[in-house]
Amino acid sequence: MSIYTFKNQQHDNAQDSVIREAIAILETRYIPGVNHEVFTSPQIVKDYLRLRMAAYEREVFAVLLLDSQHRLIAYEELFFGTIDAASVYPREVVKLVLHRNAAAAIFAHNHPSGIPEPSQADKRITERLKTALATIDVAALDHFVIGHHEVVSFAERGWI
Repeated sequence: MSIYTFKNQQHDNAQDSVIREAIAILETRYIPGVNHEVFTSPQIVKDYLRLRMAAYEREVFAVLLLDSQHRLIAYEELFFGTIDAASVYPREVVKLVLHRNAAAAIFAHNHPSGIPEPSQADKRITERLKTALATIDVAALDHFVIGHHEVVSFAERGWI
């Protein structure tokens, strides 16, 4: 191993350590009962999700489960796909929401390409999920698509 490679590896390890620490700080900030900070704006959620999901090399679909005050109950990565798709099953999302007794949900998935523009398939699954959760009186608050540097919010675009 050359000195250059060794220094780059040390730099990458230091950056990974900082990212892990930032995620831990964000998670403790939103734990119910510990803090009362809530997901009150798309920007707060974008920051949280960008740290969690931007670096994934395959598509991952996650659900943020919230209580009635929009405090985070849990962040759950449910479905894992390939470099350009992940199968999402509304039935499994409903089961998780009921199991965790969530009052609201936020959906999120990354685009490993780095480009966060939602596809037609993203819009269709969002509608299916929103409809499924409405049958059990759970609000679908937003769906975020995470790219490398940007995050798109369906709510900000008026799509949910």
